[in-house]
Amino acid sequence: MQTQMTAKRALDLALGSILLVLAAPLLAAGAVALAARRPPDGVLTRSVRIGLAGRPFVLRTLRTRRLRLDLLSRLPHVVRGELSLVGPEPLPPDDERTGNDSGTAGGDGDGDGAQHWRQELRPGLTGLAQIRSRSGMPWDEPALLDQHYAEHHWLGLDLAIMAAAVHIPLRAAVRGLTHRSKAHLSDTDHRLRGYSAAE
Repeated sequence: MQTQMTAKRALDLALGSILLVLAAPLLAAGAVALAARRPPDGVLTRSVRIGLAGRPFVLRTLRTRRLRLDLLSRLPHVVRGELSLVGPEPLPPDDERTGNDSGTAGGDGDGDGAQHWRQELRPGLTGLAQIRSRSGMPWDEPALLDQHYAEHHWLGLDLAIMAAAVHIPLRAAVRGLTHRSKAHLSDTDHRLRGYSAAE
């Protein structure tokens, strides 16, 4: 288990650093664009989340979902070791799923078990629950998916989740462009020359 966690951290550090360098120009442009609007609370949201071993940290996120800059802006947390690239959702301290309230059953329905596995894993930038959230399957509840990941995670699963996290929004974007281009075609575009509706 320790070797697996060390390999996971090495992947987080290496890939997270590369992604941060590649995303830096986009993040800088996004921050400048947001600053130009002068948002009253600044360009970043700040919220306390529970991390590895139950330690709290302040999660900073860019205030935009455009190009998924909100997620990319969390990459510094991955490099620092507060987040992993893949893991359970980062929860606020008052969320019952953290298991911080002893003797209280968590949202997972497993009581103290929720505290045990959540504290052994870093929360993730993305995760099994996030990529399955729109599947509509009755068993795809985030808490159950997070627990399943905690019990079965390994580097191969992490790589598959990261691939899906990239593929799903790209597929949605392509589908949106395709539907938009089809919407520009009217029925008259397909009629033969000389065709009349009166016929």
